[in-house]
Amino acid sequence: MTSSSPVFTALAPYGWDDAWADAFTPYESEGLLPGRVVRVDRGQCDVVTAGGVLRADTAFVTPHDPLRVVCTGDWVAVEPGGNPRYVRTYLPRRTAFVRSTSSKRSEGQILAANVDHAVVAVSLAVELDLGRVERFLALAWESGAQPVVVLTKADLVPDPVVLAHLVQDVETTAPGVPVLTVSALHGDGLDVLVSLVGSGTSVLLGQSGAGKSTLANALVGDDVMDVRAARDVDGKGRHTTTTRNLLPLPSGGVLIDTPGLRGVGLFDAESGVGQVFSEIEELAGQCRFHDCVHESEPGCAVRAAVDSGDLPVRRLDSYRKLMRENQWIVAKTDARLRSEIRKDWKRKGAEGRAAMEAKRGRWK
Repeated sequence: MTSSSPVFTALAPYGWDDAWADAFTPYESEGLLPGRVVRVDRGQCDVVTAGGVLRADTAFVTPHDPLRVVCTGDWVAVEPGGNPRYVRTYLPRRTAFVRSTSSKRSEGQILAANVDHAVVAVSLAVELDLGRVERFLALAWESGAQPVVVLTKADLVPDPVVLAHLVQDVETTAPGVPVLTVSALHGDGLDVLVSLVGSGTSVLLGQSGAGKSTLANALVGDDVMDVRAARDVDGKGRHTTTTRNLLPLPSGGVLIDTPGLRGVGLFDAESGVGQVFSEIEELAGQCRFHDCVHESEPGCAVRAAVDSGDLPVRRLDSYRKLMRENQWIVAKTDARLRSEIRKDWKRKGAEGRAAMEAKRGRWK
């Protein structure tokens, strides 16, 4: 399949390139068609191919592993005909955005595949939740995509000084991540975002009411997504987007819009958390003890930075919280790690009891 072939020309706007063509070569000889999944719902999906959009069944692909099901953004090999028509397999993913499910089992849910930019939409209509921003960014970094934070509804903050302070707060929370302010209603800031997502694949993430659907419509240049007003009380909206949809952008690139995410659980995202809190990771390398937990150990560079005011205590608390959560998720499927965590809890409990006994001894 050459770059001048009709298939290449038709799929290039959706991200098809030489590497995908090479990966598809074994399936081309079987008479299967290449295509990209633009929507998945109830065991079926819409696949854009050189001949148009096809409806296909996904049951042929491993259905019992939630991380191996077909998802929006996948490049797949689909049967040319049949009733029903089946997706036979998906090509190896370059990136995958995964969160943990609400299940008591340690399971991940894949939200989007083969994403280059993870656009985290954060509404300025309500008070900033920096901890939630950090959580989204950890998952974005872990996916392999480049995160971008977009502060939406910037027209609701008319004071430029206040807006600058809000941007600075988010920039401190998101080291190494572009932070943009956008008003989709008035078009302010859209040109910068359009330029950034104008190549590759971008996924749009955020809570309900963050303005994702309005932003998607602005980027696509058409009212492709339903939009409903957020509640004045808490700025939350209903799920106007109920499936993940892949939309080609007129400026180039494609956009995957997602439903609002109420729960954003980590799933084996230790390296992602480390990138979000890169300044803490760097300080930790200067601690006297390599296994320092940054509590009361002597020679702790992290605690020293907190005491001097160079590191906000909120950042350290958030770092600890996400690392504990991630460790617990991983431990659900790792018996050895579970045992180590229990031993650590018992050790800390014994140390705490010993400290209390020592205090009681001094009080007597």
